[in-house]
Amino acid sequence: MEWETVIGLEIHAQLSTNSKIFSGSSIAYGAQPNTQANLVDLGMPGVLPVLNKKAVEMAIRLGLAIDAEIAPKSVFARKNYFYPDLPKGYQISQYELPVVANGHMDIELEDGTVKRIGITRAHLEEDAGKSLHEDFHGKTGIDLNRAGTPLLEIVSEPDMRSAKEAVAYMKKLHALVRYLGVCDGNMQEGSFRCDANVSVRRPGAEFGTRAEIKNLNSFRFIERAINHEVERQIDLIESGGKVVQETRLFDPDRDETRSMRGKEDANDYRYFPDPDLLPVEIRAEDIEAVRATLPELPAAKKQRFMDEFGLNNYDADLLTQNREVADYFEAVAKACGDAKLAANWVNGEVSKMLADNELEISASPVGSEALVELLKRIQDNTVSNKIARDVFAAMWNGEGSADEVIDKKGLKQITDTSAIEAVIDEIIANNPKQVEEYRSGKDKLFGFFVGQAMKASKGKANPNTLNDILKKKLEG
Repeated sequence: MEWETVIGLEIHAQLSTNSKIFSGSSIAYGAQPNTQANLVDLGMPGVLPVLNKKAVEMAIRLGLAIDAEIAPKSVFARKNYFYPDLPKGYQISQYELPVVANGHMDIELEDGTVKRIGITRAHLEEDAGKSLHEDFHGKTGIDLNRAGTPLLEIVSEPDMRSAKEAVAYMKKLHALVRYLGVCDGNMQEGSFRCDANVSVRRPGAEFGTRAEIKNLNSFRFIERAINHEVERQIDLIESGGKVVQETRLFDPDRDETRSMRGKEDANDYRYFPDPDLLPVEIRAEDIEAVRATLPELPAAKKQRFMDEFGLNNYDADLLTQNREVADYFEAVAKACGDAKLAANWVNGEVSKMLADNELEISASPVGSEALVELLKRIQDNTVSNKIARDVFAAMWNGEGSADEVIDKKGLKQITDTSAIEAVIDEIIANNPKQVEEYRSGKDKLFGFFVGQAMKASKGKANPNTLNDILKKKLEG
């Protein structure tokens, strides 16, 4: 019998507030260790936490976007456990009454079908500090800057059945929190990370024992970690062993998971309501005030791009995965009047250069207006699409606007038919054998002549004009 994989994800999204969830300490990334943790974050005697209102509003934003229930009353609890970088010995979190519950997210599978993934809850909590091992030669350094950083933990139902589904869900949620402005989504800095609960079972059987893979912070690692863990559990069961409930870490260098500790259940944490924090009461008018600030969400924007611009599903999906990219594309498409051309360039050359240089679209050296200028030169046949790529590279490197680069490098397309005819006549005269073979039926040689003519014109001959004239000349 085959095995079925069962996956649920717990995603931690660091909220984009200016300060921590219960104190006024900064959460800016990159500060010197232990310079952004005050007495409240450290839980010193006599201090009192004060809830950050902005964090609650951001939780409501997500809840509305995933069509979830917003609790009129939610409670903070103390989750008790010892960890070296948890200075208070407990974490303030939510347990029985989270702020968001019973939502969902639809993902598109590889075959084009849509699958709904249930979201059990999204609750507010504070982050712990960070243990540093790399530079201390057998010792551990503790940096408490992250202690008290606001998190929204988004817990899915165990509805995913493959690593690819898990990645698709996480990517969709990653795009959503960035659209909403509740999280910057920076996985390298730990702003968006995931714990994956993985188990296997025979189809139709009850859920198997799950293992939790902790702190996954890249889509590639998530897929590799889940696939390895599935193989490990199947091999273990089929060899007569038994999966135990535990927390595991993924080692990307060895491409394997390894045991970290036994997995605690809720009763191990001894949850109880935090005596220093009142229940959070959310009124209907509070929810409506947040609803009024929601942006156009990714699914709606994708459908609008398909309806308004005539884009196919693939292009629209790529363009709406990032809100800033979608805005950039829309500005270009409207200004140049050719949405397909704009989509090809934004999804193609622009995305490639951003990826190669590890930049966000907001840091692109070629802004939307500059790209429009270049695309207009393609449209009016000043340059070919191929030459335009060279112009774009020069623009990216700061060599000037599209028009400046074209003029400076002499890249204007040759549209003069007499000039193109002269080039073609020379090519035909220099290649009599290939001409004879072409005329005897070897049609594929047409590409040879096109290549020779484009080379002779240094790529500046108008391709359509060249093809028309060449075909007439070769057919005699």
